[in-house]
Amino acid sequence: MKASSVGKILGALGLLLLLSSPFTLFFTSGSVALTAAKAVSGLVLLGAYFATNFKQFGQFATRRSSFFFGTTVLLGVVTLGALAAVNYIAYKKNKSWDLTKHKLFTVAPQTSATLAGLKEKVHALAFLPPSNPYYDTVEQLFRLYQAEAPDKFDFAFKDPQRNPDLAAKYQLKEGQATVVLVRGEGPNASHTTLATLSEQELTNALIKLNAVGAQKVYFLSGHGEWPLQADPPAPGQPSDSLSELRKELLQEGYTADELNLAGQKEVPKDASLVIIAGAKTPYTPAEMEVLRQYLGAGGRMLYFAEANAEPKLDALLGEYGVEVDKGIAADRQFNSGNPYVIVSAFYSEHELTRPLRQRKLNIEFPTARSLTVLRQGMAEGVKVEPVVLTSPFGWVETTPDADATPSDGEKSGQLTLVAAATRDTKSAKDKRFDEARVVVMGDSEILLDPNWGHEANRNLVLNALGWASTQVEKITIRPPDREVSTLEMDQHMLDNIRFVSTDLLPLSLMGVGLAIWLSRRNK
Repeated sequence: MKASSVGKILGALGLLLLLSSPFTLFFTSGSVALTAAKAVSGLVLLGAYFATNFKQFGQFATRRSSFFFGTTVLLGVVTLGALAAVNYIAYKKNKSWDLTKHKLFTVAPQTSATLAGLKEKVHALAFLPPSNPYYDTVEQLFRLYQAEAPDKFDFAFKDPQRNPDLAAKYQLKEGQATVVLVRGEGPNASHTTLATLSEQELTNALIKLNAVGAQKVYFLSGHGEWPLQADPPAPGQPSDSLSELRKELLQEGYTADELNLAGQKEVPKDASLVIIAGAKTPYTPAEMEVLRQYLGAGGRMLYFAEANAEPKLDALLGEYGVEVDKGIAADRQFNSGNPYVIVSAFYSEHELTRPLRQRKLNIEFPTARSLTVLRQGMAEGVKVEPVVLTSPFGWVETTPDADATPSDGEKSGQLTLVAAATRDTKSAKDKRFDEARVVVMGDSEILLDPNWGHEANRNLVLNALGWASTQVEKITIRPPDREVSTLEMDQHMLDNIRFVSTDLLPLSLMGVGLAIWLSRRNK
């Protein structure tokens, strides 16, 4: 290739570098040194062009090449202008997509519903200095919440050493790093603090801050039910308590306490609902009568059946259209390797499981009892329907210790594992609520601490509480425990990535294309 032809290619590249220098300074990098380097390089390449093509300058204006050169310059200017316009539009319309495996940059449905349901704007104060290692993580989380509900949530960072008055107002200890959520203004403002911060904790704090009053939940005791708290298990042994459930209830605005009905004439008036979690010994007729009167007046109850246990509540459950079958439910196809550990994604159209159904989440029952939904013999005004079922390959194993295969005479087909019932109680004497609500689940072990981390099970139980207590906003999908798998990048790295993607790469492609065009034209 002739020297003049090489000079033309170098000159075109130099012109591109020179014209794109302002774009680098104001849009892609902001680096003065980098901008100067591009401008100087462009001038050097233009000098090479002039040095190799100086004999043609006198003829330049009369030759057809002047038209092509002008066209090339104009094309370069237009292309750079288009790139600048695209980047400006992208900056103003900053649309993002969350492509991470665990949706790290997308808030959970419960968070969206909670933010939408805030009665007053919540202001988050993060008492963290910029040097705190969690500063960027907290800021990112706050920005997600603000983007979801800009009119309901805002935030600010405060250095506790530079704002001692605020630290004293919220009774923060010296050097304490914490987040304070403030609802309202002036003397009527209320607040809550968080020592550690995640989406689950922040959303639960907003729920508590937004709650008018706590819902009181009573866990019945005295019949071998699973305890709310228990002594620490021996090393290597799983916990048999409901401490994780209790912790979650407190975070969602419930208060949990145990209640023994022995000697009681009624369920306490402040009860939002009662829970029977794995009763193993019989209830007395007097205790069952207390529960009957409570439900008859519009009470709410969640009943979790225990395998190989008969607490003698069949008559009461039968009044609300549910019978607990003898034996253990099994499924020869939809299980986790053991036919008695049933995996189910078979839901009815009941609103309790709507979010689970939409997300196609699988429920896992470790040792479930199947249920029969009754069509007669119920109390007046009762309506009952199945909620969660097995696959069509289910059966009730009456001798689980002997074998795990269906036998003649054993109930088989699609079995009910969860059922829900309602009863109109508007005209009841000493009415508590307008409607009694009962949810019966065939497995109590889903409540235990070792099983509580299962996302679908956890949401099923908490949605059942929300439905039974008529808190529709709590029928949702809660933030899961996500594994953080992010790449940490500082501002310098981000600047370099932006420069390469929006400046260097497009410019290189344009330069290569221009060089190919000029080399072919000169042949």
